[in-house]
Parts: sequence; C-alpha cells; structure tokens
Amino acid sequence: MHSMDDSTAALASAIGVRVKQERQSRRWTLDRLAEAAGVSRRMVVNVEQGAANPSVGTLLRISDALGLGLPALVEPPEARPIRVTPKGGGATLWSGDSGGRGVLVTGTQPPDVVELWEWTLGPGDRHVSEPHAHGTDELVKVHEGAIVVEVASESVTLDTGDAAAFAGDVAHSYANPHTGSATFSLVVFEPSVGSRSEAADG
Repeated sequence: MHSMDDSTAALASAIGVRVKQERQSRRWTLDRLAEAAGVSRRMVVNVEQGAANPSVGTLLRISDALGLGLPALVEPPEARPIRVTPKGGGATLWSGDSGGRGVLVTGTQPPDVVELWEWTLGPGDRHVSEPHAHGTDELVKVHEGAIVVEVASESVTLDTGDAAAFAGDVAHSYANPHTGSATFSLVVFEPSVGSRSEAADG
C-alpha cells in the first residue's frame, strides 16, 4: 500500500465519514455492510476510519452495496442544476507506480450512474479492474500517447484520438507499455445502482 499524501489522506477521511454516515442511516452493522459488499469487516473498518487507501474495486463494491454509486461516495450530492469540478479537481482514486493517476472528475446520482474519469498512465503503468456490476458499459478515448485495453481475453491498442466501447462487467485492464505517458478519458455507465442491495432487503 502506498503512503498517503495530504490530499489522498483528506479524500480517504471524507470517504470514510460518508460510508459510516450511510451505513448508520441504514442501521447496518459493520458485518452487514461487509457481507453486502463482499469485503472483509476489517476493510470496512479501515475505510470508515480513513486509514486505508482502498482500491477502486473496493470502493465500488461498498458504494454499490449502499446503493450510492461511486460519485456520491466521493462527493455528496448537491441540489444545484450545475455542479462544476474546477480544473485539477476531482477525486484521485488510483495512483500508478510510474506517476499514473485515475481521477474521478464527476458523475451522476443513482439509480443510473455515469462516471467521468481522466486517466494518466506513466510508462509501464497498468490498471486492472475486476468485473463491475452486470450491465456496466465503458467508453474510452485516448488524448495523448497510446494504451492497450484488455477486455476478457481480447486486447486492442488505442492510439491518440482512438476511442472504444466495451462491457465493464467482465475483467478488464488499461496499460501503457510505451516509454512516454498516455492520457485518456473514461466514461463508466452503471445502470440500476441500489436495486441489488434493496432486493437483498426484501
């Protein structure tokens, strides 16, 4: 686990407060959330305390279990017609060994959650994603450099300006095997967030 800088620690703390509030508002125990999210009780405790720098996958599992979606977990919803994320803003939820960053810039509220990400992959950086909820779709467009996208057993190289669409409910990854850095935008569409956890209640 990487050591956290101030901004990462502040984000981890804010996420922890939000998770705890949402869990308590549902009167769920730590064990109930852990079971619903498919993560360990220790991980839920670490996240709530802001002690962990959890993976995107872990945060997704927790936000899905709570029926929130990832954008609402990192930024509480505001009742305003336009929510602006200033340049350089957003939540950095992934950091690579070669300087890469995955930044959740903005997103929509449930039930149909759309996430807008800005990614940078340094030379040799690779981000592996576990399958998201059923029906999730992803769109990617490369702005600079080139990346390799693997979806299930298929692999494609996307050069500057190329775009692709693929199912996000299977294992997938983004990699930069080149010597320069690469940047790309990613849109994740996850339908019916929350319906699964509510169904579990019934």
